[in-house]
Amino acid sequence: MRPADGQALTLTASSRNSVFYQQFLQQVEDANPTGQIWIVTDNLSSHNSVSTRTWLEDHPRIHHAFIPVGACWLSLQEGWWRIFRKAALAGRSFANPDDIAYATALATSQLNSRAKPWIWGSPAPPTRRLRRRYVHLV
Repeated sequence: MRPADGQALTLTASSRNSVFYQQFLQQVEDANPTGQIWIVTDNLSSHNSVSTRTWLEDHPRIHHAFIPVGACWLSLQEGWWRIFRKAALAGRSFANPDDIAYATALATSQLNSRAKPWIWGSPAPPTRRLRRRYVHLV
């Protein structure tokens, strides 16, 4: 998920291993052809495996920033994931992996069609205009 514009990429994988994570990183790199890419992620073993670190050495534009253990609330991705789960997965049962992939792709495209920049934290309360409480009639 890119916080600057709210656009997201998803990948449906049969496993949470290094191979699929590297495929996902390749998708991220292809979707962002210029500039540095910072990936904020948790400490899952596939995110820091030897093969992933080797892959990252060959792709110097991509940098990892690991969030501390037990501090998932620091990642904007968690908020997007909550919205995505509600849009794609809540209250549904799937007969096969292709149904999950279809629901994922559909929900991602729907969320991307109305994406806005993400801002961490609560928005400031609206300012209230002062009104005159008493009106003096002459």
